[in-house]
Amino acid sequence: MPVILGIIFAVTFTLAWLVPGNPLESEDRNVPPEIQEAMLRQYSLHDPWVFMQEYLVGVFTRADFGPSLYYRDQTVSSILAAGLPISVVLGVAAMIVACMVGVVAGIVGALRPRSWLDHSSMLLALVGVSLPSFVTAAALLILFAGILNWVPAAGWGHPRQMILPAIALGLMPAAYIARLVRIGLIDAMGSDHVRTARAKGLSRHQALLRHALKLALLPVLSFLGPAAAATLTGSFVVEKVFEIPGIGRDFVNAVLNKDQFLILGLVLVYSSMLIVFNLIVDVAYAWFDPRIELD
Repeated sequence: MPVILGIIFAVTFTLAWLVPGNPLESEDRNVPPEIQEAMLRQYSLHDPWVFMQEYLVGVFTRADFGPSLYYRDQTVSSILAAGLPISVVLGVAAMIVACMVGVVAGIVGALRPRSWLDHSSMLLALVGVSLPSFVTAAALLILFAGILNWVPAAGWGHPRQMILPAIALGLMPAAYIARLVRIGLIDAMGSDHVRTARAKGLSRHQALLRHALKLALLPVLSFLGPAAAATLTGSFVVEKVFEIPGIGRDFVNAVLNKDQFLILGLVLVYSSMLIVFNLIVDVAYAWFDPRIELD
């Protein structure tokens, strides 16, 4: 984990430093030249190596991600504390939508292979895979908030405001999960222990749900790690569409304004979350498949 985070930090730091511009020169801040020079020296923005050393010392000794160079009188930690819980809740809601829709669609397709239900579910999965989240978000916003007026168009704070963004983020991973579950179930139904269960009197539905489904979910577990990454990064655009006050908006602004402290802080926090989530997925393998042993 430290090695992976180190590589991610090095790449992000290099790219952030190469971005042209100066966050202190923006028209919004209107900082006098002499104060700009003092702040550049205070935060070692003249020397990338000194900046990197001081930043890492602050992160690992004081858990201090530094100040925001764009948002006045705010630190990166305060920005994370305000926006990260919102983005996490949205991401979790989207993954719940993805798992529920994907597993149900996959089971329906596996129970009736090559039927109209199977073809319909796989067609929807194909559409879900093909459409990026911002297109889905715009379509849902126009239909359900603009035309039908069933849910609020934007904002955060009410459960109804979570519905459209969670669906917009969850449809793409749901499509992949549906395809994985369908293929896994069809393969698992031909395994020896499932055929033995059928021979003992279990119906096809019972054998599928009691024995085959557990094996079919193994590929889904492998997919959840990359899916979480795609959901978290996709939330940046979706949060912008639905005006959600998560850290996606802050990340976009940080890149546009070359706010190095905020860029590095957000990337480190997101990367740590994704690595931890992948470790949890690896541990969950042992529960789903007893043949897998953890060293």
